[in-house]
Amino acid sequence: MENQKNCQKYNEHSHDHTHEEGHEHNHTHEHTHEHNHGQSPVVLYFIGLALFVVALFLHSSFLILANGLFFLAVVFSGYHVMGEGFGDTYRDSVAAKKFVPNIHLLMTLAAVGAMVIGSFEEAALLILIFAGAHFLEEYAEGKSRREITNLLNMNPTEAQFIQADGTTKTVPVSELTIGDRVKVLNGAQVPTDGKIISGTTAIDESSINGESMPKEKTVGDEVYGSTINGTGVITVEVTKDSSDTVFAKILQLVNQSQSNLSRTATRIKRFEPRYVTIVLVLLPLIILAGLFILGWSWSDSFYRGLVFLISASPCALAASAVPATLSGISNLAKKGVLFKGGAFLANLADLKAIAFDKTGTLTGGKPKVTDFDVFDVADEPFVQELVYNMERQSNHPLATAIVTYLKDVAAVRELTVENVVGTGLEATVDGKQYQISKPSVFTGVSDAIHQKQQSLANEGKTVIYIGCNQQVIGLIALMDVPNEQAKQAIAYFRSQNVRTTMITGDAKLTGEAVGRTLGVDEVVANVLPEEKSTIIEQQKGTYGVVGMVGDGVNDAPALVKADIGVAMGDGTDVAIDVADVVVMNNDLAKLSEAHRVSKRLNKVVMQNIVFSMAVVVMLIVLNFMGLANITFGVIVHEGSTLVVIVNGLRLLLNKN
Repeated sequence: MENQKNCQKYNEHSHDHTHEEGHEHNHTHEHTHEHNHGQSPVVLYFIGLALFVVALFLHSSFLILANGLFFLAVVFSGYHVMGEGFGDTYRDSVAAKKFVPNIHLLMTLAAVGAMVIGSFEEAALLILIFAGAHFLEEYAEGKSRREITNLLNMNPTEAQFIQADGTTKTVPVSELTIGDRVKVLNGAQVPTDGKIISGTTAIDESSINGESMPKEKTVGDEVYGSTINGTGVITVEVTKDSSDTVFAKILQLVNQSQSNLSRTATRIKRFEPRYVTIVLVLLPLIILAGLFILGWSWSDSFYRGLVFLISASPCALAASAVPATLSGISNLAKKGVLFKGGAFLANLADLKAIAFDKTGTLTGGKPKVTDFDVFDVADEPFVQELVYNMERQSNHPLATAIVTYLKDVAAVRELTVENVVGTGLEATVDGKQYQISKPSVFTGVSDAIHQKQQSLANEGKTVIYIGCNQQVIGLIALMDVPNEQAKQAIAYFRSQNVRTTMITGDAKLTGEAVGRTLGVDEVVANVLPEEKSTIIEQQKGTYGVVGMVGDGVNDAPALVKADIGVAMGDGTDVAIDVADVVVMNNDLAKLSEAHRVSKRLNKVVMQNIVFSMAVVVMLIVLNFMGLANITFGVIVHEGSTLVVIVNGLRLLLNKN
């Protein structure tokens, strides 16, 4: 399948890294044992159900025939239950070289025991209810997996390749190479990541970033495979191999998340065989206690033992964590937050401190003009046009920001501009020499201008002077501006008593200015790339569970060191590969949402565990009081399991 090929590269990068204090990141695929019964057992189940109904009508008049039909109902409706009970127990025990029983074995023994004492009707009812509930549980648990796996169906398979003569040809996406051109018709799926070289449109990018509003796109803008083109027709130049696209990474993360269970789910899975073994050991003791201590008859003691088998079965406990975890992962995947496993989602709620890289994570990563002051207002239009036409001839990053800022208010005019090394830009207009330079180039600057420049610099801004014949006539301030989503995320984590830290290589003055704007608890400035992981290690020792958010290659060691590493989706492949969570569209508000879902997940799982064990205790007590029979025990027991499953599925719903 195409999606499997797309994911292959990233599967090669799966790895493990273990952290101190018991926090372990496992990025390998855990192979969990699943049952997919297909259609035949369901058909046979209904045959068994029909036999059971017929037997009920014959029971009073033709007991032997009715019991025979009840027996056939057990065989038809429950052969897969018995197969998993005895077969899986045998295979798992051989593999583990120790006795590894399962829940199905308990139910099989209960049904066989009921028939041994002549309770064929109850044996059939036991199997019908258990098998029916089992199918419903599989459907409910599979709903979360289907929600996630639906993403696979969105993977593009074909593209309209533009040939040398200008005609188009339908080709598999896997055959496209970097530099190829493809046509994307209105309403069609963008086949792969690329750059628009002609046309204008609006694109629905919800499959990538979870945003419902289409984005306007024109020449030079990036587009992503799997997104949906709007009303315009565009030509796209391929910029990534099909195995390297953003959506291919999403597929790999989605596949990985389904096999990596949360810590609670893993503990329950490991505890299940031990629990079943304890129940099997207690069974003969309970029968003997009924005979010799409680004074029950042999038939009563054996019957109560069978009810105990059913009541003590940990079906609901086994379903407490996995469906809920998959539901949470599915919900967040649709919103553009991708977890590499349930363990990382569950652990996010335990976060005590979180550190953020500044550039590209808390800020846009590119400078923007924040202040443009011309001291003589009457000259402002002329100065704006002059600066625009001087800067558009420079390729400096600050020049790009200035041109972008002025593009809507200035007209293009031809100027002869000289780029003086160490000074800046110079141009002569109407006999006057104009300069755009750093403040140190100018002398004799007034105190008012100097104070304004110092004030802007204290806010972390880079200041450039505009001069005419060596006299400063205006200034421009630029800054890598904090994004609004980052500000919201910082405020949210602080409200949750999670300590926030900004780590930056910038000077202390600049770092603290940005930190004040964002409202972080702590700013660590002048940090070398190799020092980031050391800071995370120190915070782990001070606070406990620590997260790290970054987007660059230099963030990778810190992402690995953190208990939960979060990479920004627009970041480097290295950062995305080693992180535990990927936030698409660089929207940190989505990380706040993930933290809320994590808290809900842990709450739901705890509710499920307490409820499931309370039901077990209640049924066991009622059994010893003689108030529970096999039918009652099965209905309440399997009903509790379905309640637990449905409670977990609530995490598919959007709720703050």
